[in-house]
Amino acid sequence: MFPPRAATLRLVKPAWLQFRGLAVRRSPSAAHHTTGPTDPPVKSHAPALERYSNLQKYFKRRLRAIYSRFSDQPDHSVVSGRHHVYFVESDGIYRMDKRRTGAEAELVLYLGRCPAREGRTEGEQKEGREEEVWSIQRVRLSPEEKHLAATLTTPGREEARCVVVKLGEAASHPDDPSRTVTLDKVFSFEWAGAEVLFYTTQDGLSCSRVFRLDLTSTGARVRPVLEDTQPDVFVEVALSRDRCILSINSNTKTDSKVWIIDVAAADLEPVLVQPRLPELMYHVEHWRGWLVLLANTAPGQEYQVLKVPLVGPSMDSWVPLYTPGPGVAIKDMEVVGDHCVLATREPSGELALTAVPLAHPTEVYDVELPSWACAIETKRPGVADHRGAGLEFLLSSPVHPQVPCRFHPEDGLLLLGTEVDGDPPGNGGHITTRLEARSQDNTMVPMTVFHSASAGCLTAAPLLVHVYGAYGRDLNMEFSPERRLLLEQGWVLAYCHIRGGGERGLSWHRQARAAGKPRGVEDLEACLRHLLSSWGMSSPSLTAVTACSAGAVPVGALCNAAPHLMRAVTLQAPFLDVLATMEDHRLPLTMEEREEWGDPSADPRDRLAIASYCPFHNIKPQCYPSMLLTAYSGDVRVPLTGVLKYTRRLEEAVHTYFTTHTVSEHEQVPNVVLKIQPGADHFGPQDFELALEESALQLAFLHTELRLEPPRRGKR
Repeated sequence: MFPPRAATLRLVKPAWLQFRGLAVRRSPSAAHHTTGPTDPPVKSHAPALERYSNLQKYFKRRLRAIYSRFSDQPDHSVVSGRHHVYFVESDGIYRMDKRRTGAEAELVLYLGRCPAREGRTEGEQKEGREEEVWSIQRVRLSPEEKHLAATLTTPGREEARCVVVKLGEAASHPDDPSRTVTLDKVFSFEWAGAEVLFYTTQDGLSCSRVFRLDLTSTGARVRPVLEDTQPDVFVEVALSRDRCILSINSNTKTDSKVWIIDVAAADLEPVLVQPRLPELMYHVEHWRGWLVLLANTAPGQEYQVLKVPLVGPSMDSWVPLYTPGPGVAIKDMEVVGDHCVLATREPSGELALTAVPLAHPTEVYDVELPSWACAIETKRPGVADHRGAGLEFLLSSPVHPQVPCRFHPEDGLLLLGTEVDGDPPGNGGHITTRLEARSQDNTMVPMTVFHSASAGCLTAAPLLVHVYGAYGRDLNMEFSPERRLLLEQGWVLAYCHIRGGGERGLSWHRQARAAGKPRGVEDLEACLRHLLSSWGMSSPSLTAVTACSAGAVPVGALCNAAPHLMRAVTLQAPFLDVLATMEDHRLPLTMEEREEWGDPSADPRDRLAIASYCPFHNIKPQCYPSMLLTAYSGDVRVPLTGVLKYTRRLEEAVHTYFTTHTVSEHEQVPNVVLKIQPGADHFGPQDFELALEESALQLAFLHTELRLEPPRRGKR
């Protein structure tokens, strides 16, 4: 499977329940950029926010109701051991004995007794809380259920704490200090044996060191394993699906270096697979004494599957097993029994499975998935069932809740929804349409559009456009109750898969990174024009665009270049001052991000490209769309300084335009609103009520700025 940075989820609830529909998954390597030093105290635009308060209250009630409707959706938060099942509640981790019918839940880890972090700032201590609020991020169970390890996070903090708990047939008191070991600033961690834990530590937004924890009868011992001193790497540990190989993955934005550890070996010493080479990326799995690699060694530097000997695994011994056809992008890989199962995105944009028999790779076959499926999340096998023949996963779309699925590659059997646990797998009364728009250089840019099956004339429907386009990551298309609510209210939802993302493979990212970034802006404009003109969807006065983090770059650039294409914009934790950020090498992510954004200090071509699209540096007096910017006081990736600078310059430009120009009757004065969420980090508030208020404000803003008719209020 890909390194865990691409699959880090909180375990309390599905991602859409824990946060909000637009939230990205938590990963310090997800690279959303810092734009300034420590920020001064700032306030939200309180008077401007007041005009949305009544609708915000209405939408908060509607959101609470729709969250309740989908609160029983399946998720992968349960961890299965040999004798117990472990699950997370708000106050800690519990387990139930699978061997006893009607057994009561037993508390294993109590969050209320976790001590506060050392080195808390004076401001944090003055908040009046003796104890911090902890939540579970990730859980790992050791072989034979001897120990459980879990990382805990607190609001507004990037670094996590790892707590290791000693288990037994009858667990002792859950807050007994003699049975726990605490490790601070842990990002990734995996068991390499019953009493050996490997983990990486996080320093700010970087992660470069690997440690080993040995648990013995005389106590716990920690020792360093290795450190990658290259400045732009992020190091993580991962365990193969069959739990035979532990990999240490050292990745930059464009290349990889992987060490492997045979967990059956006595010394547990890491062995390098292949030294780092420019633009070479590879990921490691294990099968019957062989390594199975996913590496970008196919034509066009795309991913293919290779077979590699466990001894002497360097690149000259790599043997290709399967290369996907033109236009097919591999999104994930799992080794299930004697098959390599790939999640792929077809040229049409639809998801599919590809099963490669590892002993007979020429007998590869494809399995279609439902046409509405846009996101796939595979389940990590438990300690007792990791050798099972089936692959369990969840399928969803922004408007279709999770459907549990199971695939048996040995006979090609795919079970969906009803066949798995009785849930219906239907399309939920909506229509999914996949389109393409022609960009300026004639590249066809894919889009996914959703609308209700009962919707009438779509030319008068409000349109919400979603975009990201950075770091080679696909646009988030997991289920979102907020998006389902908009669909039921008659909105059309469009997801634009512009270059810079990863929807059409690694080349899709390469085409729009560094000096190629303007292509992503051109793609977004082409998508909007195709929806509004060629396809006859909605109208500019009924069109809104939404993005988060680095997705704000193409949106902000298009607001400068073609503001008439949209009436409203919502941006969360927006990255807006690319040029100043990439020129400041003192900032924590600037060196790491040069492959993505370019180096304007050293390369004139990069500087020229950034200057051509940078949202902050291209603001000019004109009629902009109304804009809601949401920033977070604890965000160390996109601190408030850059968002404040952008907001002020935008307000000045709007004021200049409307006081010095003759305004046409079609131009309305835009509202520029800044909402600052105190205490939250880059991923938004963890508290459900605060997240609900934030989502309700976004919906109220869109409804008001698009001048939609007041929503009909249902009977109590």
